[in-house]
Amino acid sequence: MMLSVLLFETPALLFDVIKYAVAGLITVGVAYYLVRPHLERAENIQLLELKKAVTNQVLPLRLQAYERLVLFIERVNPSNMLIRLSATDYTAAELHSIVVNEIRNEYQHNVTQQIYVSPMAWGVIRRVKNDTLGIITNAVKGLPEDASGLELSRTILMHLSKLEENPYDIAGAMIRKDLEDIF
Repeated sequence: MMLSVLLFETPALLFDVIKYAVAGLITVGVAYYLVRPHLERAENIQLLELKKAVTNQVLPLRLQAYERLVLFIERVNPSNMLIRLSATDYTAAELHSIVVNEIRNEYQHNVTQQIYVSPMAWGVIRRVKNDTLGIITNAVKGLPEDASGLELSRTILMHLSKLEENPYDIAGAMIRKDLEDIF
């Protein structure tokens, strides 16, 4: 008798369990559907606050990096560098060696700035460095071995004056343009 009661009540009990489980799942689904937009909005607000905090910390570093790139361009510009190094005190070979070392040292000093600037801006810096080394090396090759540093300076500056546009001005303008694109 007990077994027959159990057999008749089991399907009814199982039906009740399924009925309440489905009702519970529907309730959870509706609650999730209603709460989800609020959760997404809260997540977006947190993400925006995080981006704002990161920007507030990184922006000064990026601006400083661009400043240093402009300074690099000015420092490796032969018009400025040759005056700074007193070309008259050296032979052409000595001056060539000093200038090449100065350019490489300036570049190495600023190499970490590429983290904060665009690939285009860093490409401009690399090109300025390589082109400047090329100009100076080509100028010294065209001089006799006993040439003075002053002759090398004249040759370099004469080569730069023959160019239609100053490559250092163009590079500075490209860096400033890249910086303007950030804002």
